[in-house]
Amino acid sequence: MSDFLTTRELAALLRVKERKVYNLVATGSLPVRRVTGKLLFPRKEIESWLGGSAEPREADEAPLANDPAPLPLILAGGHDPLLEWALRESRSGIAAFLDGALDGLARAGRGECVAVGLHVPDPHGWNVGAVEGRFCREPWVLIEWARRVRGLIYRPDMARPPNSLKDIRGLRFQGRQPEAGSELVLDRLLSAEKMRRTDLRMVDTIERTETDLALAIATGRADVGLGIAAAARLNNLRFLPLLEERFDLLVWRKAYFDPPFQKLVAFCREPLFEARAADLGGYDVSGFGTVHYNCC
Repeated sequence: MSDFLTTRELAALLRVKERKVYNLVATGSLPVRRVTGKLLFPRKEIESWLGGSAEPREADEAPLANDPAPLPLILAGGHDPLLEWALRESRSGIAAFLDGALDGLARAGRGECVAVGLHVPDPHGWNVGAVEGRFCREPWVLIEWARRVRGLIYRPDMARPPNSLKDIRGLRFQGRQPEAGSELVLDRLLSAEKMRRTDLRMVDTIERTETDLALAIATGRADVGLGIAAAARLNNLRFLPLLEERFDLLVWRKAYFDPPFQKLVAFCREPLFEARAADLGGYDVSGFGTVHYNCC
């Protein structure tokens, strides 16, 4: 028998829902250890705690007096066409305000949303570095939404299609807002090619979503941009893949167990969701729901 209990094992022992365990952790009521972002509960300390504490109430009873106020039912952060569609089709009731990954992190820090869409590169992969320092003492969890192929989107009538990032010198390049995760990815790609932003012929305007960037190219306002395969396909544009990125959802843990988010999760486990991802193209949703970081 292990000296430590997982969240699920402790919930079964206490005969409560997992959400109740997270609530008790958030209020400092339970002995807990945090190991690589996961919660582990020392069995002997839990037994001592049980010996001196009243049995916890069920999670669906009235909230504790010091429970935090509910956050607005808004999903902020990076734009994703599949996510935007799923929020509508699932009838979850979660509103979307998708104006960039960095904007979403700022809104989460101010308590203005229940979830954030992220695709922020870090030295070891995606998104963990962006949240572990800022939110490590708060009850947020980072779960995988999808893996997306990102690359160069360009017009099909281009005389000399680009074969690499270096080939876009002289072409009108469509950028995104500074808060967009794609701008961080662009900086990483430029650095790998030993290029600078001054090597790009940036157009004067910015586009705030993946689909708007593709539309700007389709209508001739720009020649090329860094976007996702799905946006290129939606606008019948050519696409040069450069990397696969992981798009995660940073979710307020209590909100994850509430009906709106559970409705979204249930919808995303249906065949219709996988079919939509395949139709859009450039998505791998096989890892949906994988926990990549448990902040508290």
